[in-house]
Amino acid sequence: MTDPLNLFAIDEAKLKAGCEIEAVISTEEKLNRALDQCYGISGSLEDMVREISGKEVKAVSERAGEVKITEDEKEAPIIRLLNLVILQGVREKASDIHIEPEEKNLRIRYRIDGILLETSSPPKYLQTTIISRIKVLGNMDIAETRAPQDGRFKMKVDGKEIEFRVSCFPTIYGENVVLRILDQSSAILRLQDLGFAKETLDKYQEAVSTPYGIVLVTGPTGSGKTTTLYATLNTINSTEKNIITIEDPVEYRLNLIRQTQVNPKAGITFANGMRSIIRQDPDVIMVGEIRDLETSEIAFQAAMTGHLVFSTLHTNDAVGALSRMLQLGVEPFLIGSSTIGVLAQRLVRTVCPNCKVAYVPHERTLRSFNLSEKKGEFVFYHGKGCKSCRQTGYHGRSGIFELMLVDDAVRELILRRASAAELLESARRTQNMKTLREDGLEKSMKGITTLEEVNRVCF
Repeated sequence: MTDPLNLFAIDEAKLKAGCEIEAVISTEEKLNRALDQCYGISGSLEDMVREISGKEVKAVSERAGEVKITEDEKEAPIIRLLNLVILQGVREKASDIHIEPEEKNLRIRYRIDGILLETSSPPKYLQTTIISRIKVLGNMDIAETRAPQDGRFKMKVDGKEIEFRVSCFPTIYGENVVLRILDQSSAILRLQDLGFAKETLDKYQEAVSTPYGIVLVTGPTGSGKTTTLYATLNTINSTEKNIITIEDPVEYRLNLIRQTQVNPKAGITFANGMRSIIRQDPDVIMVGEIRDLETSEIAFQAAMTGHLVFSTLHTNDAVGALSRMLQLGVEPFLIGSSTIGVLAQRLVRTVCPNCKVAYVPHERTLRSFNLSEKKGEFVFYHGKGCKSCRQTGYHGRSGIFELMLVDDAVRELILRRASAAELLESARRTQNMKTLREDGLEKSMKGITTLEEVNRVCF
């Protein structure tokens, strides 16, 4: 029980069970997880499918907007079915819900800790109705099934306001739908909570406390770049600074910060938005992503004229970000004089603390980290698999980081348009820079993650 002093509930349980009850305290989250495992989506889904079968199924029309979800929703069965799928995803802390049509069935998968996990799925004949219901919520065109569409809606789940971004994409077996879950009530993490090594964190905090220049955060989609930038803005946020962002989309709301969403139909692109932001007397600017030469030149010029600029890129490592800027056509003197540093990152799953045991990694894995000859010197840990981690051996995620600061040596190499290998060698020699794999290896040695997980996310 969450409240073992609730005598009325204990008395009722005694009466129903016909025996003595010993009350034990637990958290609401753990109780909900246990209830879901015993009575969750599988059983409820089968009940609902039976209820729906044999009846005429129609898309329920309802204006897009805020909807409240509860487990005992007395709505049409198809609404309760979708609500249950969403409820399960939010409770499992999934980042995305995938509804995937196949030839003979409809598959539902949740992306949890970066990995897609399959759950019980509704029958194929409910596909059109479920997708129509999602389109109604997202204020999308139900009749259009041959072109991609995007939408968004909000729901209250377990008392929390959750925002969902919807993407529909036509496939040969019907429309594929992905719901991105954005929990507005979840607290933005502090930089100290993201998994930085102490030395890297100290250098990064020093870099972002400078009055002007540009800081780039790089990595593939889903590597936690936005979370790092929000945590960074929270660190430097104060009533003395005017911080403005332009994002696509705005994922979380931050106090004291002006946040703008890209809207091409209204003429608000990253480049146009940046030009207008500069006239708003900002101290700090965050650009969601640098995608083209125009945006990058405005960002670097803003950094040169006394603004602190943050942005993201999609490159594999820190030195790759500087090479990408040169490829886009940004002048080397602009990059060298404006860039403070580049942070590359990945997210690795952390070992489940409830089933953590020592193990010996595979010989091939050890060889990839040049540890074959040092096999007995280190102890590594992994999770055996238990109920709390859904038998995966992992629970939660942590970042691994690679920070390259632009010092005089790196600046000179940028002006010479040096190769990525030369930039990396200089940063390792003058800054003692750790690569992503080295940071991941350190976390593996501390038992935070596994070598296999580090191999999964970075070469």
